[in-house]
Amino acid sequence: MAETSIGTPEQLRDPNYTPALHKAIPLGIQHVLAMFVSNVTPAIIVAGAAGFGFGSNSPDFPELLYLIQMSMLFAGVATLLQTITLGPVGAALPIVQGTSFAFLPIMIPLVAGKGVDGLAALFGGVIIGGVFHACLGAVIGKIRFALPPLVTGLVVTMIGLALVKVGIQYAAGGVPAIGTPEYGSMLNWSAAMVVVVVTLGLKFFTRGMLSVSAVLIGLVVGYVYALMVGMVTFEAIGTSWSRASAFALPVPFKYGFEFSFAAVIGFCLMAFVSAIETVGDVSGVTKGGAGREATDDEISGATYADGFGSALAGVFGGLPNTSFSQNVGLIAMTGVMSRHVVTIGALFLILCGLVPKVGAIIRTVPIEVLGGGVIVMFGMVVAAGVSMLSDVDWNRRNMVIFAISLSIGFGLQLEPDAVQHLPDTLGILMKSGLLPAALIAIVLNLVLPDELSDEATEEVSGGLSGHGAGSLPKEH
Repeated sequence: MAETSIGTPEQLRDPNYTPALHKAIPLGIQHVLAMFVSNVTPAIIVAGAAGFGFGSNSPDFPELLYLIQMSMLFAGVATLLQTITLGPVGAALPIVQGTSFAFLPIMIPLVAGKGVDGLAALFGGVIIGGVFHACLGAVIGKIRFALPPLVTGLVVTMIGLALVKVGIQYAAGGVPAIGTPEYGSMLNWSAAMVVVVVTLGLKFFTRGMLSVSAVLIGLVVGYVYALMVGMVTFEAIGTSWSRASAFALPVPFKYGFEFSFAAVIGFCLMAFVSAIETVGDVSGVTKGGAGREATDDEISGATYADGFGSALAGVFGGLPNTSFSQNVGLIAMTGVMSRHVVTIGALFLILCGLVPKVGAIIRTVPIEVLGGGVIVMFGMVVAAGVSMLSDVDWNRRNMVIFAISLSIGFGLQLEPDAVQHLPDTLGILMKSGLLPAALIAIVLNLVLPDELSDEATEEVSGGLSGHGAGSLPKEH
């Protein structure tokens, strides 16, 4: 419910309204807390895939601290682009930006086992992909027809399916522990399950900020549990804190710049999905907070900010940004539409990004504890994809498109060696499974005729062809 003491109903629906500072500051910080864990998680996963992340003994392990720092800093900068705007860049709405999960299935194969050396090509792709993403702002309204719920729902589901394995590996002890007696121990799983149980309890049995920040609170409780059972010590926390500086500025092109065709193609193609996601978030903010449809300028401005925010982040070692859907629900819950409230949250993120000691504390979280949070987050990505698919009219045509796209895409995720003889660039793109699935779904949706008879699918469905019509009525 809206807190009417913050302002009149008309003021609460106005993006340009600024509540009293003593109320605006906690409201702004809660927007940040709602996305904090999700924002830094991709950096941790990319570092882990490269070989210098959680649970590794790599001499490059301190680089993880910098990646976490950049995740916070440029989430704040990109959010400022959305709330304050810069010319046509930004929606002038309370939109919170953060590091996107969507690009992880592209980034993981790019850096797998390459250490810091794999980051030059990665950030080259982030920069070029970000500029391309920004260019979509000029045409976003004209390309939405090519990405209906069938395609976007499939892609989001595939993103989640590609990542759920990471959550299980983290909960069991992390990739470096695979093959050791400690991997999958009850101690490891107990830490992860504490996080899962606390998160679910808060999600289902509390309201307001406790429910919105359930994953963050779950991780804090899991961290305390890890301290109690000796998985992390105060000495380790003190060492990490003392070795991190109190203030540090970002370094441009810290990891270099390398043009990789696979990275550029991957980031540019995923930009389409991220752009459509942002359109949905902008529409959700205006409907939930102001009771109106988003304007064309708001949608294009938000897309510009998505792209330029990502490109700027890539220059300094940050990962691609996108709008965060968590905050759409938070605005609907609080009823406060003020973009200046979110600006305060953005400044808080920037402050955290300039203080490496914040990242130093995050770095001490045991990988098993993080695994509990990741299991919930990536499972929710799959659930979000399924929710999008519920808007599909499940006629025979759409079932065949979904079947072929999922079969090839998910199959390549499960068996990446099936394309080991392809050239390196094409191999990386195919192994993600995500891009083949998306391309197949887009092309088939555009070229296949609208009608397909029931009999046409019976012979390949093994008696499981289904009879659902989806949530949308069939056209006659």
